[in-house]
Amino acid sequence: MRVLIVEDEVRLAEALRQIMIESKYAADIVHDGAAGLDYAMSGLYDVVVLDVMLPKKSGFEVVRELRARRITVPVLLLTARDEITDKVAGLDCGADDYMTKPFAPEELLARVRALSRRQGDVVLEELSYADLTLNLSAYSLSSGTKSVHLGYKEYEVLKILMSNPRMVVPKEDIIVKVWGMESDAEDNNVEAYISFLRKKFFFLGSKVNIGTVRKVGYRLEADEA
Repeated sequence: MRVLIVEDEVRLAEALRQIMIESKYAADIVHDGAAGLDYAMSGLYDVVVLDVMLPKKSGFEVVRELRARRITVPVLLLTARDEITDKVAGLDCGADDYMTKPFAPEELLARVRALSRRQGDVVLEELSYADLTLNLSAYSLSSGTKSVHLGYKEYEVLKILMSNPRMVVPKEDIIVKVWGMESDAEDNNVEAYISFLRKKFFFLGSKVNIGTVRKVGYRLEADEA
């Protein structure tokens, strides 16, 4: 899951990102409402955690504009104000949930998970393609009786490919989803992790390969022989 955090308090934003990372979620941060709107419109995020009091655009304005553009990404509003009228205003403008600062990290994560499920995501334990099985909680990849542990970025790259079997996934999409929109990662970073994954496929004796579509990206391919 990828979460967008829109919070102008830098230390709090970093703390929120660390909470997400510790739960194996990818997270990006922006610090004002205008940037938050641009990022939220990208379609890359499963949940947006959005502060109400922001520079350039308030959280209320961001949610209102998202919904006006028919963007349905779940939004969790954060605010230091706990007046009922503020909560009602936030929900009425299109937010899905509302939390008052300070809050317990466990409750924040529970609400983020609930919003992701509400969006229609099915919480899966594993992904499979041909003779490969990716365990989403253990970060392990298996084929037959063999199994290997994957590093974080190996796991994220493979999860994208296995979530889109037989489809070509552009390198640019992999970079944004794994490294983030503000990352300096380039094509050779993706190529390196594709190479790591191919070696693990070989070790497992899998009939699956990662095919390269020149100047576009990658897709999973299975040897049917």
